Amino acid sequence: MTLAPGHFHAALVLKEMLPEVYARSYVYAPLNADTLDYVERVAAFNARRFTPTDWEIDLRAGPNYLARFLREQPGNAVVIAGRNRVKIDHMLAAAENSCHILADKPWVIRPEDFPKIAEVYERAELRETLVWDMMTERHEVTSIFQRELIHDPQVFGDFLVGNTAEPTLELTSTHYLNKVVTGAPLWRPVWYFDPTESGISIADVGAHLADLSIWMLFPDRAIEYTTDIRMIGATAWPTPLSLEQFATITGKHEWPDNIPLPIEDGILQYAGNGSVSYTLRGLNVKYTCLWEYEAPPGGNDRHHAVARGTQAKIIVRTERGPNGQTRPELYVVPNPGCGAAVRSVLAERIQDWQSRYPGVKAEERGGEIRIAIPDRFRTQHEEHFAELLDEFLRHARNPRRALQTEMKNCQAKYFITTQAVKMATQLQAD
Repeated sequence: MTLAPGHFHAALVLKEMLPEVYARSYVYAPLNADTLDYVERVAAFNARRFTPTDWEIDLRAGPNYLARFLREQPGNAVVIAGRNRVKIDHMLAAAENSCHILADKPWVIRPEDFPKIAEVYERAELRETLVWDMMTERHEVTSIFQRELIHDPQVFGDFLVGNTAEPTLELTSTHYLNKVVTGAPLWRPVWYFDPTESGISIADVGAHLADLSIWMLFPDRAIEYTTDIRMIGATAWPTPLSLEQFATITGKHEWPDNIPLPIEDGILQYAGNGSVSYTLRGLNVKYTCLWEYEAPPGGNDRHHAVARGTQAKIIVRTERGPNGQTRPELYVVPNPGCGAAVRSVLAERIQDWQSRYPGVKAEERGGEIRIAIPDRFRTQHEEHFAELLDEFLRHARNPRRALQTEMKNCQAKYFITTQAVKMATQLQAD
C-alpha cells in the first residue's frame, strides 16, 4: 500500500518489481496533483521500453483517505513518502494498525514531534512489525568502502577527535532544485517551498547526513541520544529564487495566495542551506546541506565526506566521470610519514576485495590514492530504491531483531536534526 504520496521517492520504490511484492498497489491519498504525479510515474515504469514493470494501481482517493486506509487495509506493508509535517502522524496510524512501514525521510521536522518517533517504535515492537527509514545513502558503494576503510586501523589508524574546524567526520551534500528524475524534468509541488510543511534542509537532507555519521563511525552499535550526543551549534540560510526560477520548477507563474511562502522583495527565500556541529561519543562531526537552483551541464547532486584518522584521511568527493557525468569517487590520503605503511596495507586490502569486487584497483593521484571501483558495482540514486525495498523485505521477516539497534540510532538521528532546527531557529531569532 502507499499512503498519501507527495514525494517522488514514493514512486521510486516501485521502479523495479520484486517477487515478494504483490503486483497490485493500493493507494490511499487525497485526490490532488501529488497523487496524480505518483500514478503517472508508476505508469511510466510500466510503459518503459526496457525491463518494464507490471504494476496495477488500485486508487482509493478522496478526502477520507486516511479513515478508509485504516478501515480497509488490503495489504500488510505501507510506503509513506509525502508531506513531511504530517508524515509522523500517518506513521503512528499505520503502526497502530499493525502495518510494516517503509517511510521516507524526514520522519519529523519539528522538535516538538520528536517524541512521536519513540511512540511509533513502541507500537511496532508490540505488534512485531517493521518500521524502516529510506536511507538510500547506505547503498552507495563509495560510502560502503569508506566505512570499511575507516574501521581498518592499519590504513586509517585511530579516530582523530578533531574540533568544529576539522572534525573527525565532515559531510557536505549539495542538491539541485531544477533536475531530471527517471528521464523527465522533476516538477516540485508548491508546498515543497513552505518550510512549515516540508521543513528546512538540516532536518530534511540532514537526516541522511546524521544517519551516515552514526552508520559510518559506529556500525552496528546503538547510540543513546540522551548520553552519546552533544549538540554544539547549527546555522541556516536561504537559497534565493526568482519568480521565473520558481515557475520553471513548479509550473506556476505566480506566487500562490493560499500557501505562506517566505517571499521578500519579490524573491523566494527557500530554506535550503544549513550547517550542524555535534559530537558522537566524543568524536566531532559536522554536516552541511546546500541547495542550488541548477547543476552545471552534466552535473548531478554532489556528496563530499572526509574522515580524519591518525594515519590517513578517507575522502569521498564528487568528480566528473568518463561519460561526462559527475559521480562520487573514493580516495585514501596518507598523513605525513605514513605513506609507505598505508600503501603496503592497502595493496593487501585490494587483493582481498577481489572476491567481492573483482577489478577494484588503487591508482596513484599526486600523493592521493584513488580507489577505482568498476562501473558494474556503481548504482545511481534512483537504483538504490530497489536495494532498499529488498532490504526492507528481508528485515520484515524478523522485525524485532532488526529494530534492536536501528530503533536507537533512528531516534539519535532525528534528535540531531530536530535539535539542529531548534538551535538554528533560535539563532535567527536572536
